[in-house]
Amino acid sequence: RFRVLPQGLKVKEVEREDAGAYVCKATNGFGSLSVNYTLIVMDDTGAGRERLGHDGASGGQEDAASKQWARPRFTQPSKMRRRVIARPVGSSVRLKCVASGHPRPDIMWMKDDQALTGLEAGEHRKKKWTLSLKNLRPEDSGRYTCRVSNRAGAINATYKVDVIQRTRSKPVLTGTHPVNTTVDFGGTTSFQCKVRSDVKPVIQWLKRVEYGAEGRYNSTIDVGGQKFVVLPTGDVWSRPDGSYLNKLLIARARQDDAGMYICLGANTMGYSFRSAFLTVLPDPKPPGPPVAPSSSTTSLPWPVVIGIPAGAVFILGTVLLWLCQAKKKPCTPGPTPPLPA
Repeated sequence: RFRVLPQGLKVKEVEREDAGAYVCKATNGFGSLSVNYTLIVMDDTGAGRERLGHDGASGGQEDAASKQWARPRFTQPSKMRRRVIARPVGSSVRLKCVASGHPRPDIMWMKDDQALTGLEAGEHRKKKWTLSLKNLRPEDSGRYTCRVSNRAGAINATYKVDVIQRTRSKPVLTGTHPVNTTVDFGGTTSFQCKVRSDVKPVIQWLKRVEYGAEGRYNSTIDVGGQKFVVLPTGDVWSRPDGSYLNKLLIARARQDDAGMYICLGANTMGYSFRSAFLTVLPDPKPPGPPVAPSSSTTSLPWPVVIGIPAGAVFILGTVLLWLCQAKKKPCTPGPTPPLPA
């Protein structure tokens, strides 16, 4: 009766034993989120309907209304995706739990499983579905849960708020990234950079321009006597642990992509950087057609060197003999004159 679908859990032919709390948890490399559901199984047997029908007109109205009950549901889930929120001291944050249902549900806010009073909840009474926390202090850190309920059921959602004290320091690169990387010619690879900062930093990637290649780029910057080119980068992602992540993607790698790369994180207090090298393996091109060796590099055996001129002389003599016979002229040398006594 239970079927796990790509976007939910489906329960068929619900029984009393199915009532209880259900948790949906989604996890990836950057963190996890969870949504809690409370399933209430209502007694809707024929005997119950018959008893309500004998209660008179008012009982019939209640029965008709009960069929239209709708358990609460969050109507703006896109505004609730970020459940881990880090804010510096003195800032503000708004936690949303907009929901609908019939009868109109009520909302209750809790901090660390303790119900918040009207004064502690601040402006959430003015805007029923929003809890506004202003002028944050370190003791405001914690888990804030909204519980939305009506006669048909209840749902809840939890936010984790971390109030960070400003240290007024420059960003710090955490972990070991970026690291030296090797990629095949034409392959795809990436560098990543993690930066910890009190405020959202600017993360930029630079590539060192090799000597003699300055003319390939429109503009370069000089860092420590070396020239670098600024690369286009993607968005900076906020991680649950309070750090920031950025990746540099290198697709269809060529030999020109090899070299030194620098990740630079900066805020108003300064900057930090770390370098890594990319190695691109040679292109495994197929072997081309054989090339005939030049005469200057050809070395023939000495019998061939001697035989070629001798053969040419033999052929030339044969042709001359044939010509002489064709003209019927003696081709033998004339008599030699007598030698003097």
